[in-house]
Amino acid sequence: MLDRKFIFENIDAVKENCANRNLNIKLDSFVELETSRRAKLQESEELNQKANAASKQIGKASDDAERESLKEEARKLREQKGAAQEEHDKLAEQVLAIQKLVPNMAHPDAPIGKDDKANLKISDGKTPPRKFDFEVMDHLELGQHHDWIDFEGGARTTGAGFYFLKGELVLLDLALQQFAVNELVARGFTPTMTPDLARNSVLEGIGFNPRGPETQIYSIEESDISLIGTAEITLGGLYSGETVSDEELPIKLCGISHCYRTEAGAAGRASRGLYRVHQFTKIEMFAFTLPEESDKVHEELRQIECDLFDAIEVPYRVVDTATGDLGGPAYRKYDLEAWMPGRGDAGEYGEVTSTSNCTDYQSRRLNIRYKKKDVKGTNFVHTLNGTAFALSRALISILENHQNADKSVTVPEALRPYMGGREKIG
Repeated sequence: MLDRKFIFENIDAVKENCANRNLNIKLDSFVELETSRRAKLQESEELNQKANAASKQIGKASDDAERESLKEEARKLREQKGAAQEEHDKLAEQVLAIQKLVPNMAHPDAPIGKDDKANLKISDGKTPPRKFDFEVMDHLELGQHHDWIDFEGGARTTGAGFYFLKGELVLLDLALQQFAVNELVARGFTPTMTPDLARNSVLEGIGFNPRGPETQIYSIEESDISLIGTAEITLGGLYSGETVSDEELPIKLCGISHCYRTEAGAAGRASRGLYRVHQFTKIEMFAFTLPEESDKVHEELRQIECDLFDAIEVPYRVVDTATGDLGGPAYRKYDLEAWMPGRGDAGEYGEVTSTSNCTDYQSRRLNIRYKKKDVKGTNFVHTLNGTAFALSRALISILENHQNADKSVTVPEALRPYMGGREKIG
């Protein structure tokens, strides 16, 4: 979350940022409550000083009557101080409740717009969209033709939106995982298998709402834990409450996890098949950095995503995400959208990865700090996240872009070492 003092002292800029993000937050109430909180804090401190001063005079009293009078005065002052402190604490809770709703400030260069239609394309991938000389099938048709994807079985065993991957598609899925992890390890990331559940306080710290009608999270009944929607949650929570040395930064983690999402409200042809599902595997990048290094690391994460999709020879474009399409914690976000020739009537781009710089928004909520040697005090780290592969969407992009007229699928050359050298599946 944003610093309380920053919000109060920059209220007009914060209001404008909220408007650019299509958010209606009671910031006038915040100002009123924060003004009252500050006044109560000052009152409490002054009463405490007066009580301490009265207590010091007790020993100097000339007789019992004066001593008792001073004791009574000190007692009343402490009662008044306690009442003022109690009022202050109530006001602080109300201030914090609004403070938690305020999104991160957006990067000055982020496109301003109410939704993804205002996203700004900044580059294309190395592989151009392919021109097919046969009728294109979408990934679900290919998957069902080869008995690679079974949504009916998933519905019988678990429910709608769940599925089985089978046969050679499982091998392709595992090849993508191994390829991504090896690439990230070579770039200095530590491979990390995370829990599939996290405390709700960690979800809230990262910026996910574990409860309520708009949640995308599956909660565990009668507990304070939920299934994670991304390893960003667990990787960020790994250092919650910790203080690290500046010499340890950047800390770069490669998370391997299952992800669970309700996908409430998701429907339509664009969400068909594996594009929006309730469970999938994801290889996630997460970094803790010094504040002055986060912009540079953000560009590095974006380039890694591009390198991975260039390697599997999938056409894509990179967009700078508009303010109205930014999540609350994101200062700036890039989306990588792959060309999916089987999507829609004539092919469409679909988001396959994203990377966000969240500055100190998450670390402030999770209390993750760093300390410089021989420098007094600590500061909040910056956190960044980026998807290497969301496996379900990476599979879509490979199946649809590398399909052949005989319904086989060519395995991208970069993945063949992880597929026993095979050049095609199906």
